[in-house]
Amino acid sequence: MRPLNTTPHRDPAPSRVSYRFQRLWLTPLFRRAVCVGLPVLALSYGAGWYATRPHNIEAMQDKVAELRRFVEERPEFQVKLMAIDGASDTIADDIREIVPVDFPVSSFDLDLEGMKNRIAELDAVAQVDVRVRAGGILQIQIEERMPVAVWRMGRDIELLDAVGRRVAVVASRTARPQLPLLAGQGAEQHVPEALELLAAARPVASRIRGLVRMGERRWDIVLDRGQRIMLPEQDPMQALLHVMALEQTQDLLARDIIAVDMRNPNRTTLKMSPSAVEDLQRIKDDR
Repeated sequence: MRPLNTTPHRDPAPSRVSYRFQRLWLTPLFRRAVCVGLPVLALSYGAGWYATRPHNIEAMQDKVAELRRFVEERPEFQVKLMAIDGASDTIADDIREIVPVDFPVSSFDLDLEGMKNRIAELDAVAQVDVRVRAGGILQIQIEERMPVAVWRMGRDIELLDAVGRRVAVVASRTARPQLPLLAGQGAEQHVPEALELLAAARPVASRIRGLVRMGERRWDIVLDRGQRIMLPEQDPMQALLHVMALEQTQDLLARDIIAVDMRNPNRTTLKMSPSAVEDLQRIKDDR
């Protein structure tokens, strides 16, 4: 009689955990997470751990700095000279003074935006463009402000452009005798109007000594022989054209008068010289 086999038979069916795992393994997302996600996570953890060690950080910084120096010091990135176009000799000298550069220098060490901002602060500079050109040239392109008038305010004498921006400071009026002279507080804020008035007064241009801003409200046109055309605050152009018409038809300004007062648009007032007043009084007395 054979003995009974008391060893339990192994159940060929998978366990519940194994069954669930196999079912999940059939899911593409789960397989991708296991095959890709876990290695990436492990590598990220390892890299993070390595990168947080102080001696490793220092070594990586040294390596990056060495690589950067290697690139920056290559000949193709070296700037060897500066070229300034569109600027007068005086402005070019000012630019070289405010943006000193020791050549040769790597283009990576040049603060082009900072240079541009410093140059733009110069009174005579309207626009500026700064760039590194092929061949290792620091190119600075300048558009200067063009002075159109001389402005005297107290002891200060400045050159102004067409919108009233200061171009330069000069020592005396004789530095730019060909430019019209403006004077008075606030005159720099009304340069376009002043230029229009000067153009309208062209018939007596040779006699004009300058325009004076009176009380920051209106203009006086100063002529030779001590004469003045006193313009109103409102619509000075119309008043000046009226005076020019009288000048061309009646030689108004050739007479012995001190001022043509147009401050009241409805009434033209002539201020006569003391000698003219005496002559007029003598004529009245003779009558």
